[in-house]
Amino acid sequence: MILGCAALIALASAGAWPASEAEAATLRYATIGEPPSLDVQMGTATLATTIAQNMFETLYAFDSTGAPQPMLAEGETVSEDGKTIVITLRTGVPFHNGKEMNAEDVAASLNRWVEFGARGKTLNASSIEATGDNEVTITLAEVNGAWKSLLAFPNGGPVIYPADIVTAAGGEPIKPEAYIGTGPYKFVEWRANRHVELQKFDDYAARSEPADGSAGAREASIETLQFIPVGDVSTRVSGVQAGDYDYAEYISGDLYGILKDDPSVASHISSAPIFGLMFMNSKEGILAGNYKLRQAVLAALNMTEALQISVGDEELFSAQGSIFPEGNVWYTEAGTENYNQNDPEKAKNLAAEAGYKGEPISLLVSTNYQQHFDQANVFKQQLAKAGINVELNVTDWATLLKERGEPGAWDMFMTHHGPSPDPVLLTFMNASYPGWWTTDERNADLAKLVGTSDLEEREAAWATTQALVYEQIPAVKVGDVFSFDIASPALKTTWDRAPAFPYFWGATK
Repeated sequence: MILGCAALIALASAGAWPASEAEAATLRYATIGEPPSLDVQMGTATLATTIAQNMFETLYAFDSTGAPQPMLAEGETVSEDGKTIVITLRTGVPFHNGKEMNAEDVAASLNRWVEFGARGKTLNASSIEATGDNEVTITLAEVNGAWKSLLAFPNGGPVIYPADIVTAAGGEPIKPEAYIGTGPYKFVEWRANRHVELQKFDDYAARSEPADGSAGAREASIETLQFIPVGDVSTRVSGVQAGDYDYAEYISGDLYGILKDDPSVASHISSAPIFGLMFMNSKEGILAGNYKLRQAVLAALNMTEALQISVGDEELFSAQGSIFPEGNVWYTEAGTENYNQNDPEKAKNLAAEAGYKGEPISLLVSTNYQQHFDQANVFKQQLAKAGINVELNVTDWATLLKERGEPGAWDMFMTHHGPSPDPVLLTFMNASYPGWWTTDERNADLAKLVGTSDLEEREAAWATTQALVYEQIPAVKVGDVFSFDIASPALKTTWDRAPAFPYFWGATK
């Protein structure tokens, strides 16, 4: 950061441009630390995606409702059986090295992602081929209604590189000198523990549609983006207040009440909440298959109280039961009448019907996540009022990760889930994820969810599935929790609430 500022001062002193223009030309983003590889096909680190999405693009991108829209794709046709997808590509799209993107580049990138990528196997593709200069054909082994969302998600996703780069890389991470994409910014340098620097790509081929979420036109108005590792949260805050940084991520929630009225910063609450989950053991123990007892647990819980104690400021949480937030394409109220009941008498009656006689129920929780620990303690007290005996098994996060994989070690455990672009990527929808929820009803609902690409049919199938979640309760949703970032008041973005991966095309200073 110091070297970057020194360089700008030197340019101003030499008459290259006025200092005010130099400051306006660079956006300085204070990150929580040094990013891992920016080859996002191979990893799911949030920080890597935040940086890399400015350089690399996907075939589709999510609009403001969470629906995937064409980005590098122009359109597609899907066969009647849903297994063959022919994608027409945009023409005249240059890579940062000047080469024009074609179907060979896209096919090579997708094939690498499917074979080696973090999320590629989820597509379940049997073949991906260039079937024309600007046409790619994907053949699926089984119908996958989430295919378009998977091709739109940049986190661990199928960003497009030149064919020669992905072919040479294989399963190894791509090196910084080969960070060649089609995005509005291009890679300049990575100075370890100082910054990652990107520069506006003057030949960027933007879409013609208006910007809508991450979809539509992307316009780079700021010349340079610098991502600067600043591990200490107080240093990130004071840096924005002093004008050393333009943006700082992941500010502690207990500082929100102080900073929200501070005129030297602008607060950006996340638009993409994480949500707490208390998983139920569907394989072994007292809760396995005992839906009445699970329903008793759910009936006793006061989520508002748990969120107030574990999060604090009411602007940073929402006690709402839909798995997806309102405004998202997957939002539904199906089953949510059973959320946040706070009814100990109903819970007692359900527990009696379940044959429960006060046996201890083990709740596994980590001290590494204070919110998890606070929520577990609140739930223990609430369940005691309903006559349900919960014993906390308190451990560190590494031990919890080990023990949750052992069916006989727990009855419930606390965790959380980040934003998901599609219901099929939710952890409790994965039968191999600890909790191991798999029933005939769940499998039938899942088959409907993935068995079509029609969005309206998939939305209806998900509503049915969410209702089943509230009936069989593979996991209890605690509520939505919003992190917050801060920025210079001079920075104007196209969004007020921060996206899951903040982006700065369209931003000005």
